[in-house]
Amino acid sequence: MNKITVKNIEINVTGIEDDSFVNITDIARIVNPEFPAYVVRNWMRLRATIDFLGIWEKECLQ
Repeated sequence: MNKITVKNIEINVTGIEDDSFVNITDIARIVNPEFPAYVVRNWMRLRATIDFLGIWEKECLQ
């Protein structure tokens, strides 16, 4: 597992085959170090996120 540092916060980067994935909880710690789950919960409720997930499902399930 690799790590990158953003604003003095380490963010885990996981590689699976040829793809890399960042840990969104680690990113949320930049906004709210004590309760990053609150930030993730709010991201998941945004209209833009829901629209993105809908488009992503359509594209990936074809």
